[in-house]
Amino acid sequence: MARPRTAARTVEHPELSEVSLQQVLEALVDPVRRTVVSQLARAGEDLSCGTFVAPVSLSTLTHHFAVLREAGVIRQYYVGTAKMNTLRTDEMELRFPGLLSAVLAAAALEPEAGAARTGR
Repeated sequence: MARPRTAARTVEHPELSEVSLQQVLEALVDPVRRTVVSQLARAGEDLSCGTFVAPVSLSTLTHHFAVLREAGVIRQYYVGTAKMNTLRTDEMELRFPGLLSAVLAAAALEPEAGAARTGR
């Protein structure tokens, strides 16, 4: 018997016009989330959830991805079974000019939250 066909998995994202500055700042205040954003920016390409180095468990990291997505900072989508992540750089620049680049510049000056993590 053939398996029933399922619909493609999708991930909901807010329109940035509906996201407040407060929500974005609260998302970016956490050092683990800043590390995720910094790693995405440095990579210059979309990254799957399993490629990030962070000092937290994978289930906790999943929570951090959700906070960033709900704040409009990242966009997530599936490629097969992998959930991919990309920064919404251009959209963020239109909505909050200079904010993301300023946060990334400041984050580059401090040690990464994931630097102390070993292995994975």
